[in-house]
Amino acid sequence: MEFEDDAFVLAARAHGESGAIVELLTETHGKQAAHIAGGASRKMKPFLQPGAAVIARYRARTEGQLGSAQLEPVGEGPSALFDDPLALAGLSAAAAVAAGALPEREPHPGAYYAFQALAQALMIPEIWPAVFVRFEAGLLQELGFGLDLSKCAATGEVDDLAYVSPRTGRAVSRAAGEPYKDRLLTLPPFLLSSQTGLAPGDVAQGLEITGHFLETFIFNPLNRPLPPARVWLVERLQDAGRL
Repeated sequence: MEFEDDAFVLAARAHGESGAIVELLTETHGKQAAHIAGGASRKMKPFLQPGAAVIARYRARTEGQLGSAQLEPVGEGPSALFDDPLALAGLSAAAAVAAGALPEREPHPGAYYAFQALAQALMIPEIWPAVFVRFEAGLLQELGFGLDLSKCAATGEVDDLAYVSPRTGRAVSRAAGEPYKDRLLTLPPFLLSSQTGLAPGDVAQGLEITGHFLETFIFNPLNRPLPPARVWLVERLQDAGRL
């Protein structure tokens, strides 16, 4: 099995004296693990950071075997964010969520494009936390657990949607959900329309929604918690007054 594909590095760990095992999110071949010869070298380490964009040339004897890859860096990668530690934490959190949620060797181009959009948005401090929420919502959609925010689950109304059912992921209108609001998740308007501006608390509400469903549908069935990098990101955003 051989291919060449655009990819993002999701994670890397040392292997042997000089190599590394790298998890890649490729555009058309899904999440792939590969051995990188010389991956522990000082020259290679900057290109193996979570979120680094690369061209991967992958080779394996059989489809199920751990293959090897040669990586060609594309652009500045995470180094472009070194002056913005919060954005760098966002990139690391997104890589950790994707690495933990996506199955091996299963094409998910939507996940790749969502990650690409977030990586570009991280250069714009005012918007990227909201884009991070959309990234996680897109990842849920790609894996078959997308939120249904098209209409109220109780009444079928399409206006004044204000809550999300924590059980089904379906929207609930303000009127229908008011008696049960303590048991519902608050739906921030920006998840309904990209034209809606952000109000204080919107990003926190969005992260609560996507975090809940990532835990419920993805990580809990695998007996794993949400990735620590994602938990840490929420704490950092809170400390920075960005929620």
